[in-house]
Amino acid sequence: MARLISILDNDFYKFTMQNAVIQLFPKVKAKYQFINRGKHKFPAGFAEILRAAIDSLATLALTKEEKSFFAENCPYIDAPYFDFLQGYRYDPDEVTITQNGGDLSVKIEGYWYRTILWEVPIMSLICELYYEVTGQKRVSDEEVVQIVESKMNKYDKLKITIADFGTRRRHSFEVHDLVIKTLCQHPSKTFIGTSNVFLAMRHATKTIGTHAHEWFMFHAAKYGYKMANLLGLEHWSDVYRGDLGIALSDTYTTEAFFKQFDKKLTKLFDGVRHDSGDAIEFAQKTIHHYASKGINPLSKTIVFSDGLDYQKVEKISSFCNGKIGYSFGIGTDFTNDVGLERMNIVLKMVETLPEDGEWTPVIKLSDEPLKHTGDPQEIEMAIRYLQLDEHA
Repeated sequence: MARLISILDNDFYKFTMQNAVIQLFPKVKAKYQFINRGKHKFPAGFAEILRAAIDSLATLALTKEEKSFFAENCPYIDAPYFDFLQGYRYDPDEVTITQNGGDLSVKIEGYWYRTILWEVPIMSLICELYYEVTGQKRVSDEEVVQIVESKMNKYDKLKITIADFGTRRRHSFEVHDLVIKTLCQHPSKTFIGTSNVFLAMRHATKTIGTHAHEWFMFHAAKYGYKMANLLGLEHWSDVYRGDLGIALSDTYTTEAFFKQFDKKLTKLFDGVRHDSGDAIEFAQKTIHHYASKGINPLSKTIVFSDGLDYQKVEKISSFCNGKIGYSFGIGTDFTNDVGLERMNIVLKMVETLPEDGEWTPVIKLSDEPLKHTGDPQEIEMAIRYLQLDEHA
């Protein structure tokens, strides 16, 4: 049965956010909830199987080799964090799992600095166990390699750079490991790294990532929607002082983001990440924003990461070429292209308890309205408050 073999088998931005939370918000609590967007039906007994896999994570611990790799490759993270991570253990009591027929419920609750690491491993376990328990057979290892090589040969011709962002909804660790091995052995400079820290160490490539939506969702709960992006980025720069400089733009829509992305932040951050909505429209808005601040768009980068495949990448790169810097983070099209239906699931923060505050619902307003997450009444209120008429 599926299980993780390393505490670093997680996305890099989970660790960078954890470090920042420890420094700035150590008393904050958080709740997370599994969202089954694809309405997948789970077989009887799945909750018990997932429970056993999650319980097994309590034995994971950062090894000396992993600690050395992480510290050497991330000099912008202070040494005390790696000592903390060496002593960190997953606490399965923070996770509640129930099943009603084919419907699965997963909820997480605890201090934010601890619970922040659960999302990615739980999602990857759900995917891998789902394929295992339902007896679905993937293509062979040889075919996986051929699929990856075929894609890379096409990407090479576009003269672009790409990274792997596919941990959360991968088919399995075995496939993910094989994909990264194949990407690293491919004879070009197109592939530049992976968001998965353990696989970056195993295959001697670069760790890629900065922060995720939950960073800004918390800031909205504590400081309000109109200040969430501004203070989220200010606090990020307080911790990382210019490193890890790709800003996530769509937690409360790109429209709201650029209103708060003032000249100081626009100059400080290396670029922005696109994760929902029309990519070309986003590129146009981003180019206009930089130009309006007197900044050459070619000195900045957009990292595109929204459900990419070759056709989307080709269209985006054709538009951006010569206008702005660009790169791509590709997820399940690398790690779950094995001849089976890909799972459409997420696990999101749903409430947070700021220090000296009260439990507050948190939401995400995507540039794609169908991908809004959170309490519907809170979503409507935020849309009105941010004056986002086109999303109503």
